[in-house]
Amino acid sequence: MDERRMGKQSTAVRVVSTAKISSKHQQALTTEYPHVRFSFFDHIEQAAMALPDAEVMITYGEDLDEERIAQCRQLRWIHVISAGLEKMPFQAISARGIRVTNARGIHAIPMSEYALAVMLQITRRTDQMRDLQREKRWDRTIRVGELAGQTLLVLGAGAIGQAIAQKAQAFAMTTIGVNTDGRETPYFDRMVSISQLHLVLGLADFIVLTVPQTPETVGLIGREELSKMKPSATLINLARGAVVDEMALLDALRERTIAQAVLDVFQQEPLPASHPFWELDNVILTPHLSGRSPRYMTRALEGFRRNLDAYLQGAQRLENEINAERGY
Repeated sequence: MDERRMGKQSTAVRVVSTAKISSKHQQALTTEYPHVRFSFFDHIEQAAMALPDAEVMITYGEDLDEERIAQCRQLRWIHVISAGLEKMPFQAISARGIRVTNARGIHAIPMSEYALAVMLQITRRTDQMRDLQREKRWDRTIRVGELAGQTLLVLGAGAIGQAIAQKAQAFAMTTIGVNTDGRETPYFDRMVSISQLHLVLGLADFIVLTVPQTPETVGLIGREELSKMKPSATLINLARGAVVDEMALLDALRERTIAQAVLDVFQQEPLPASHPFWELDNVILTPHLSGRSPRYMTRALEGFRRNLDAYLQGAQRLENEINAERGY
């Protein structure tokens, strides 16, 4: 057994999980860290009696508010086993000096595979081929394309964006990335800052959104941005629904000023059955599952273990530590 996991420092640490974790993973954690007091709950309402003594909390980040933070009198560190943080009560967290880490990068593999899958689906016309199969029609007139030579623009060049760009380069695509300051980033042939976005929107055949939802990214893609895209362009939103002006996108799709959109996230989820997106023939809709993976919890808890080892040793910095004042 690793001495860090058996050390004296760990004896006083109580970890409360309000994220549903399987018994297999629970047993593994309690076995590996015998001197850490773990309490596992399926949701935060069940954890009410444990919250006042929790020094560390594992959560999906959507069940906390200022009242819950106030109940956690001993709380020093929150580990969010997802990447999204937009629902976290950061003002209350920052006021208490509570550390926050998340699972940034955990979605890189499934979401990059999703992005390439839908780009191939669109380019190689696999939906139309499936329709022909169902109709028992032999039709070789379908006009398919190639990803090779096309340009991919990724807004949000973090772990997910880099994984998408890496796979796109394997298909001989040109990759352009957008981040806050245009700094050089792996797997992108060109990087620009967010202030230069309008200069590159018209170059892209596929535009993929992977930015976090922050005050700066809400409404990032609106009418002006859509008007600068190629008429043949495809917009793929894997970020959050609020990043796109949905009414402006609806108009652009109806008027076909852009070719199509692939939407995995929406301002209202589940997407109401009455929403016009369902009726459009140039939209691919999926129910917020681009990040799904059978290995999700395994990866999430691997990150937690690395941080718990560091925390028990009194590390000054944890992996994927968030600036609570900025919220990312």
